[in-house]
Amino acid sequence: MEIGQLIADRISALVKERGTNNRAVALAAGMSPTGVRDIVLRKTKNPTLANLVRIAEVLEVDVADIVGEARTSRPTVAIAGAVGAGAMVPVFDAYEKGDGPQVECPAQLSPHGIVAVEIVGDSMEPIYSAGDLLFYTRESSDSVPTDAVGHRCVCEDVDGMGWVKQVRAGSAPGLFNLISLNPGADNQHDVELKWAARVRLHLPADLARRV
Repeated sequence: MEIGQLIADRISALVKERGTNNRAVALAAGMSPTGVRDIVLRKTKNPTLANLVRIAEVLEVDVADIVGEARTSRPTVAIAGAVGAGAMVPVFDAYEKGDGPQVECPAQLSPHGIVAVEIVGDSMEPIYSAGDLLFYTRESSDSVPTDAVGHRCVCEDVDGMGWVKQVRAGSAPGLFNLISLNPGADNQHDVELKWAARVRLHLPADLARRV
């Protein structure tokens, strides 16, 4: 069965089991009055995971009860290792390329060229939490692309330490200022980076489906 239809059928069955209706569920989930109906009737072909999570909460089930089998067909992305912000984490790229744990690729991204890293520690609160996953595309093994400067990036310094920082230009070519996401954490200035890649997507730990 096609994935969208499977999700639609499950929502429809759960709505009936709960003795409610599509409009009531949609409103309780903070959606438009026709939001659930449009999913059930396939007017919304690709419902967002956020909306499915809210619908599941209203129907008092886990989101896996709605998307479980449907999600197993998603391609996977390798978790390269762990990365920190305030504390140095020397375990970045802990696995051989593509050989680490796998996580389902979020629907918003193509799996081609995408890599994930896992957050460790609490130094990025409240932006990112321990166990969250960050997805990025590494354009080169030894470069800091122009479009990465000024943005939140996964990066590695010349000592092999992995970080998540906002990358800004330093005082000289090849040097960068690393700005912490947590206002209370220390920034680093004129750091030589091996590479940096802009964060393309953040996935909270409780929404990541590891396989």
